[in-house]
Amino acid sequence: MSESVDWRPACSLDALRLRAELLGRLRAFFAERGVLEVDTPALSAAAVSDPQLASFATHFNGPDGGPRWLQTSPEFAMKRLLAAGSGCIWQLCKVFRDGEAGRRHNPEFSLLEWYRLGFDHHRLMDEVAELVHTLLAGRRRLGDVEKLSYREAFLRHLGLDPFAIGVAEARAACLAQGIVPPPGMPEAVLDPWLDLLLSHRIEPQLGRERLTFLYDYPPSQAALARIRVEDSPAVGSRFELYLDGVELANGFHELGDAAEQRARFLADNGQRRALGLTPVPLDERFLAALAHGLPDCAGVALGFDRLLMLAQGASSLDAVLAFPQARA
Repeated sequence: MSESVDWRPACSLDALRLRAELLGRLRAFFAERGVLEVDTPALSAAAVSDPQLASFATHFNGPDGGPRWLQTSPEFAMKRLLAAGSGCIWQLCKVFRDGEAGRRHNPEFSLLEWYRLGFDHHRLMDEVAELVHTLLAGRRRLGDVEKLSYREAFLRHLGLDPFAIGVAEARAACLAQGIVPPPGMPEAVLDPWLDLLLSHRIEPQLGRERLTFLYDYPPSQAALARIRVEDSPAVGSRFELYLDGVELANGFHELGDAAEQRARFLADNGQRRALGLTPVPLDERFLAALAHGLPDCAGVALGFDRLLMLAQGASSLDAVLAFPQARA
């Protein structure tokens, strides 16, 4: 019976050695810059409110027991450290997202996250590019870094201004491109239509043999980033990084206003109710840390397994994970 069970790792030993090599480069990169490595809990009494992310839920039966959630990102805990005076910090940790599985998704994956005091999202983009080039050295030869605003990307690839069109125009553009909305998508809201156009027609064109950054998103997609109202139109100070059409990283010039962050969390829970999803408890410790004072900083989360996949020239995460979900 035991011989019929596939107990072997999904990836090669060379892939495991590559992971170890890049981990060494990663630690050296941050050590040279004086960025402190930290460790935060994977299990928390609060969950991410973003309706697009599903957290694994469990129950703690010990003292002060109750619902707990596996974290989709170490962001909230790391910002509590920043508010406590940690200075610039980084960590590589396991995070968890329910319902995500496929060539580029595994419900448990390695996320690299770091925060730099005094940086805005433009300065952090430069450091992200430097890190990725350091990790891929000897494996990939990349051209010059490309930076496109969200608006420029839509104008270049679709001839549409995402800040000027409404739901009707975005819906018509999707249908003209043969893009069918998934079941349950809120069709009366603009952002889901823009996301469809971005994922189906723009992202596959990004990062062809070079790093491509998209930056300055619509305010409705700001997430935990600052909104620059002085710009016309206003934009969310965030970016995403692509290589070979694969999204690798998501970064923000971080929002430090506790009242604004609470309002965004409550709006997220409102969207969750509208979608038939369960609202989540707000992370009051995180909000208290913001109220105490978050230093001016920018932060980014980078999918380490995806970077390994691209470094190896593979098309699936199974090529770099010892035991993906199907074999875990």
